[in-house]
Amino acid sequence: MKKINLTDLTVAELQQKADEAYQELFNLRFQLSIGRLKNYARISQVRRDIARIKTEQNRRRQSGEQAREEASA
Repeated sequence: MKKINLTDLTVAELQQKADEAYQELFNLRFQLSIGRLKNYARISQVRRDIARIKTEQNRRRQSGEQAREEASA
């Protein structure tokens, strides 16, 4: 997942991607615990994807707050 893809998504789509990523991370951790995980690097990739999504959500939240502050001033 690249940053370019995240900037094109709506807030609802970003939340859906985050939910999917958390579910995938849960499944990967479960597979790790029962010894069936084949690609250990995927856990790190999913964690980074979650961080990218949360960063984009926070960026939008902050820019929205700044826009509201400027409008009220």
